[in-house]
Amino acid sequence: MYKSKTSINAIRMLGVDMVNKANSGHPGIVLGAAPLAYTLFTEHLSYNPKEPKWFNRDRFVMSAGHGSALLYSLLHFAGYNISMDDLKQFRQWGSNTPGHPEFGHTEGVDSTSGPLGQGIAMAVGMAVAERYLSAQLNKENFNLIDHYTFVLCGDGDLQEGVTQEAMSLAGHLGLSKLIVLYDSNDIQLDGPVKWANSENTRQKFESMNWHHIFVEDGEDTDAINKAIMQGKNSQEKPTIIEIKTVIGHGSPDAGNSKTHGAPIGEEKTAITRQTLKWGYEPFEIPSEVYGDFSDKNKEKGLLKCTEWHDKLIIYRKAYPEEAGYLDSILNGTFEMDYGKIFSQYEKKTSIATRSSSGDLLKMLQQANPLMIGGSADLSSSTKVKGIDGDFTFENPKGRNINFGVREHAMAAMVNGITLHGLKGFSGGFFIFSDYMRPAMRLAALMGIPSIFVFTHDSVAVGEDGPTHQPVEQLAGLRAIPNMSVIRPADANEVMGAWKIALESKDQPTSIVLTRQDVPTLQHSSIEGTEKGGYIISLEKERLDAVIIATGSEVSLAIEVQKALLLEKIDVRVVSLPSFEIFNKQTSAYQNTVIPATMRKRIAIEMGATLGWHKYTGLDGINITIDKFGASAKGEAIVENYGFNVSDVSKRVKHYLR
Repeated sequence: MYKSKTSINAIRMLGVDMVNKANSGHPGIVLGAAPLAYTLFTEHLSYNPKEPKWFNRDRFVMSAGHGSALLYSLLHFAGYNISMDDLKQFRQWGSNTPGHPEFGHTEGVDSTSGPLGQGIAMAVGMAVAERYLSAQLNKENFNLIDHYTFVLCGDGDLQEGVTQEAMSLAGHLGLSKLIVLYDSNDIQLDGPVKWANSENTRQKFESMNWHHIFVEDGEDTDAINKAIMQGKNSQEKPTIIEIKTVIGHGSPDAGNSKTHGAPIGEEKTAITRQTLKWGYEPFEIPSEVYGDFSDKNKEKGLLKCTEWHDKLIIYRKAYPEEAGYLDSILNGTFEMDYGKIFSQYEKKTSIATRSSSGDLLKMLQQANPLMIGGSADLSSSTKVKGIDGDFTFENPKGRNINFGVREHAMAAMVNGITLHGLKGFSGGFFIFSDYMRPAMRLAALMGIPSIFVFTHDSVAVGEDGPTHQPVEQLAGLRAIPNMSVIRPADANEVMGAWKIALESKDQPTSIVLTRQDVPTLQHSSIEGTEKGGYIISLEKERLDAVIIATGSEVSLAIEVQKALLLEKIDVRVVSLPSFEIFNKQTSAYQNTVIPATMRKRIAIEMGATLGWHKYTGLDGINITIDKFGASAKGEAIVENYGFNVSDVSKRVKHYLR
C-alpha cells in the first residue's frame, strides 16, 4: 500500500516532535494526512525549491492552516529553505515556522492560511488566474502557463460559508485545474463531525458541478495517487477528493478529537513510535527520506522548470508583446502612462465618485491587461466591472468576473488572483465590507496589493435605510494595519486613488466612493491624494482654524469656508483622503498641511468619530456620526443629520467663540 512507509512516518514523527517541543500545535492532522500529503508532493506537485517563485509551479494551499507542522515537514524534506533548526523553533518568537503558514515569511508557502475557508477561496482565485493567463498567453507549442492549484482541507474548512460561496462559483466556472484534497476524518475540535453535519458530501459537491472522488482508506497511497490522476484528467470540472483518514493515526488517541489541537506528549509519543515502528530519536531523520523527495521531483519539478525557462527565451523572441505582459508579472511591475490616460478623461462639473471611478477603471483596464475583477452582483451600481466580456468556461479571456452575491468569497478570490501576479479588484456596497473583512485582513497581513472598491459610502445612500448605510466601516477599515483606505473627494482624487492602488506592491487598497454626485473641485489633485492629505483651499489672510474633511464632505467644507469668510472667520480646508498615507509623510509636510501650532481644528465626515482625534486633538471638534442612519431620501438624511452649510457654520462659529 505504501509507496514509502519510511518517508510517510518521517513526516508524521517530525510533525509530532515539532508540536511536542513547542508544547503547542495540531498533531492530529500530521499523523492522519501524511500519506495523502506525501503522495501529492512526491508524485504530482511540480515545484523547484531552488527557485521557489518559479511562475509555472503548481500552487499548494494548506487551507487547514492549523496543520502547519505537516506543511513545514513537507517543505523541509522537499528542499526549501527550512532547516531542522527552524523546525525545532516551531511557533517560537522570530521563528521561520509560525503557528499558521504565512505568505512571504516562510519559503514555499503560497498563501497565508489558518482562518478556515480562506485557503480554499484563495485557491479558487488562483485557478481563475491560471485559466485567464493560459488563455491570454499560451501559444502553439508554448504552454508557458499550465499548472494545477491543489488544496488540502479538513471538515471544518468545508463548513465555512466562504468555502460554499467559492466552491459554488468554482464549479460554475468549470475550473478543472483546481483539485481539493479533503482530509475526511469525521472529527473536529469539539468532537465528531456528525454533531454538526449530516449532509451527503458527494451529492452536495456534484450538485455544484464538482467531480467527487472517494478514497476509502487514507493509508492507501496507490488509491490516493490514482484519484489525483483522475482529478488532473478532469477537463470541465474542479475535483474534490474525499479521503477517509484517521486523525492522530498511530497514537493512543487515534480517532479522538484530543489529538486535534494539543501535543500528545512524551509518553503517548513513545507509544506512537512503537506503533509506527519508528526507531529514531526526536528530530532524527534517515537520509533516504531526503533522497526520496529529491529523486521524485527531478523530472516533474527541476527538469520541468529548466525546460520552461528554455521555452521562455524562445517565446520572448516569437511573441514580444505577450512576453512583455508575462515579464511584468515576473518582475512585479507594469508600466503605465497615468498622465496620458487621465488626460483623456473628460471631467464633468459634477459626478458621483463611483461613476468617475467606473469611467477611469475602463480606461485603466484598456491599458493594463493584467487587471481582472468584478462586483458582487452590483456592477450596475458600483460601476466596477471588468472589460472584454464575462470570464466563463467558454470565454476564459473575459476580464469581468460575475461573483454573484458572494462578497466574502469575492474578496478571498481577489487575494488569490493577486497572489498569482494579476491586478485583482472587487466591487461592492461599503456596508458589505463587513462580509469581506476577514479576507481583507489577510490581504493586509500578506502584504499583497489587492484592490477593494466600495460605493454607497455614507448615510447619503438614502431610502435603503440604516441596514445599508455605513457608519462605523471607515473606522473599522482604517484600523487594519497595512490597509490603505482612500475616500476621494472628486474625480481628481479618484484618479489618485487608482494610481496608488495599481502602483502598490506590498499593501491592499480600499477605495471608498459616493453614490451621490459631488462637484469636481478646482484645487483637488492627484499629487495631493498621493500624499494622503493636502491643503485644498487656503485661508485668505490669517489662519483662524483648520477644517479637515474627506470624500463628499470636502466640497461641503469649502462652502462652509466661504460662508465663514463673510463673517470675518478665515479658515483653511484640508482634504484628507487617506489617514494611512498621510501618516507616512514627514512631520515637516504634515505640519505644512495641519500646523501643530493651530489647535483649532474641525473634522467633517459622515462616519464614526473613532480615529479623528489624532488630527483634531483634545481641543478640536468632530462633526461626525455616531448613530445609525435612517430611511429617507439621501438629501433629507444629510440635511437632518446637520451636514449642510448652515448647520456646520453654526457649529464652527460656536466652537470658535
